[in-house]
Amino acid sequence: MTILVTGSAGFIGSALSIKLLDLNYRVIGLDNHNDYYSTKLKTDRLTRHNSHENYTHYDLDLIRKSEIFELFDKHKPKIVVNLAAQAGVRYSLENPRSYIDSNIVGFLNILEACRHFNIHHLIYASSSSVYGANKKIPFSVRDNVDHPLSLYAATKKSNELMAHTYSHLFGLCTTGLRFFTVYGPWDRPDMALQKFAMSIINEKKIDVFNHGKHKRDFTYIDDIIDGIIKVVENPLIRNKDWSGEKPDPSSSLAPWRVYNIGSNNPIDLLDYITLLENELGKKAHKSFLPLQPGDMVDTFADVNDLSVDFNYKPKTKIEDGIKNFSNWFKEYYKC
Repeated sequence: MTILVTGSAGFIGSALSIKLLDLNYRVIGLDNHNDYYSTKLKTDRLTRHNSHENYTHYDLDLIRKSEIFELFDKHKPKIVVNLAAQAGVRYSLENPRSYIDSNIVGFLNILEACRHFNIHHLIYASSSSVYGANKKIPFSVRDNVDHPLSLYAATKKSNELMAHTYSHLFGLCTTGLRFFTVYGPWDRPDMALQKFAMSIINEKKIDVFNHGKHKRDFTYIDDIIDGIIKVVENPLIRNKDWSGEKPDPSSSLAPWRVYNIGSNNPIDLLDYITLLENELGKKAHKSFLPLQPGDMVDTFADVNDLSVDFNYKPKTKIEDGIKNFSNWFKEYYKC
């Protein structure tokens, strides 16, 4: 079976492509290789699977609708995993237009291609950011998510709504996965773990926002990939018990679902930093700062639905995950 993976030179997309190839899928990869962060890192990720006989790569932006349609027509994928997006909460305050182009217009082009080329199942990346101002934890897919704190979060909520429309109107089977703070080897340099590691190694101060009073549901990359694979191979169609009188926000009479995918085990940010210090063998110089605009104080994933429907069980202990990251970081950056 042919699967299209967008964002295939990205942190999650590259890891997913490798796993799918290991499982003997034919993978069509697509990435626009933009310069939001190091293009060398993207290229280096890609070298891990670009030469595989069942992998074909395209340097292509999702906003180029006609070329997207040509790709679908040529390769006729049966499943699409859309991981391409403009990421980053704080960057959305600086460059909001890029989020509309990539996350809204680009996602619309994917939906349109899925509609016209009879895609069996679209899996797409949402985010824990959609929970926004919510205070009740753990976050449940049955919670209201109408109060995003950043444009990035708003675009992810919009993706879920757009997908529902296409599921309802055209019978397109769609599954949204709300990722919770993914970390591990080959992650992005704008993410906390790699930023912290680089500053610690170079003996520079790390910015610790909200004076360190954060909890995050850090989720190791292998557990994320395991969850995606389970959803790819076992799509759920619709909730026949769904009622418009008591609407369940996580499902529908249409073939549409959203799930949390996280570790279900939040960690204090300062404990996270301590584990990283221990693995790198250096102490961090911390600069404690106020809560930043767009940031959530805590995240905590209720993954019960994903566990029940797909037997999802995150397995990686935070100590092991940070050790694996640190070993990769020291080798990759020669430090």
